Amino acid sequence: MFKKFTLLAAGYLMIVLVSACSSSKKATKAADTAQQPATQPTSQQSQPQASQTSSQPSQKSQFQTEFRAAWVATVSNINWPSKRGLSTEEQQREAIQLLDFLQAHNFNAVIFQVRPQADALYQSNLEPWSYFLTGKQGKAPEPFYDPLQFWIEAAHDRGLELHVWLNPYRAHSPAGGEVTSTSLVKKKPELVVKLKDGHWWFDPSRKGTQEHATAVVMDIVKRYDIDGVHFDDYFYPYPSYNGNADFPDSGSYKEYVDKGGQLSLGDWRRNSVNVFIENLYKSIKAEKPYVKFGLSPFGTWRPGYPSIVEGFDQYNQLYADARLWLNEGWVDYFTPQLYWKINSPTVSYPVLLGWWAGENKKDRHLWPGMNVGRDTTQANATEVMNQIMITRGMLPKSSGEVHWSISSLTKDSSLAKAIVEGPYKKQALVPATPWLDATPPDSPQVTSSIEGDSLKISWTHPNEPDVFHYVVYYQYAGKWNYTILNRHDRMFTLAKSKLTGVGVTAVDRVGNESQLVSLKF
Repeated sequence: MFKKFTLLAAGYLMIVLVSACSSSKKATKAADTAQQPATQPTSQQSQPQASQTSSQPSQKSQFQTEFRAAWVATVSNINWPSKRGLSTEEQQREAIQLLDFLQAHNFNAVIFQVRPQADALYQSNLEPWSYFLTGKQGKAPEPFYDPLQFWIEAAHDRGLELHVWLNPYRAHSPAGGEVTSTSLVKKKPELVVKLKDGHWWFDPSRKGTQEHATAVVMDIVKRYDIDGVHFDDYFYPYPSYNGNADFPDSGSYKEYVDKGGQLSLGDWRRNSVNVFIENLYKSIKAEKPYVKFGLSPFGTWRPGYPSIVEGFDQYNQLYADARLWLNEGWVDYFTPQLYWKINSPTVSYPVLLGWWAGENKKDRHLWPGMNVGRDTTQANATEVMNQIMITRGMLPKSSGEVHWSISSLTKDSSLAKAIVEGPYKKQALVPATPWLDATPPDSPQVTSSIEGDSLKISWTHPNEPDVFHYVVYYQYAGKWNYTILNRHDRMFTLAKSKLTGVGVTAVDRVGNESQLVSLKF
């Protein structure tokens, strides 16, 4: 299996590097040619008929599916808010600017960090308000609002999925201000240990740690209309956090051994994380099956896997058996942080992607994380374009990627321009997740009228909460195209001249598309 993907990677690498420029020109040439009328319709002339059909256009080939997401980090105010203590109005304005950017560049998801250090960027009875939000842990925004609720509604209004990103084990960061009386370090001291660099870390082996982290996630799942839950690479801490000394859990391990435990220290630590991940996945599905669970581990599993890999060993240093989680299907999407270039000799992007693809035994979504550098040169933009095209070629059934982080795009106008004029020129839907639900939603109920030189289409749906997008298909001069609309859109206007076909579908929360409703006119 690995040999197959390695050969594919090499082949796609050669093709992409040779033809990047011509591919960009082809993407531009394939742009949407249909124009909507600039003026409002004036007079109703006739009423076209709507009929439900699965004929033209061929739905499977018309719209593009690709997960296009960016991380929005709140820890240390990396991305949002830009600094602590901004007013509610300023925070909301910055949030809208970021979401508008994603919408304008044809992204379809945002991964928003809501729990950077056992705190909350939302109303919580389990953990205090975040220091990174107000500058004082435990202090709510003034005037009061719920940032997570605001982000969810604003994202959905722009057709973006919102995935909440939590750090399950980081109890306090040195960048997170003082350890106050509201901190979990004070409220649950039996669960945390202090590291040499100033971090406080939950002991993953403690039952109380697993119960509390699960309760925090499930509180969000139950109360908020989110689309996904997301963890990144922080499980047991990186060795540098504790001065390269071992994680201070000797007391916990002794308790385990004294009770008859047989696992080695490393296996015991990995098992603690494994049990948490598996149970959390099942808990999310029991509550809201459509909420996706995604993990974004360090980009390599172990040195030697595949053979070119050297360096960091997350299996033995973070005690994260990420390969097992993917093998067992305890995720809906898997986002290894492949933060290296295509031609890197020991950590090559396509070679690593091929290896992880070979480990995807349950056919979950494999949407790699990308971060090729902070410079703003054309070489950087070209590398990103090539990595996107390689991913599409290697994973054609469920393409996608996550960009670290959103500021790498907003602060690099050349990269942003290259993406929206190249691989993200056309809108895309998030690929369907059939193991969660494969039943298509009901079709919309469509009406239309000819008004002057325009065809005005409107629709309703019998089960509106089930719908996340509508897709309008239209044919001009024999060529089909489409526009993806959000949950609240109910109307679309097309220029009637040379229009030869129109249809509308509904798409649900996990990407299933309804049967097409075609218009005869």
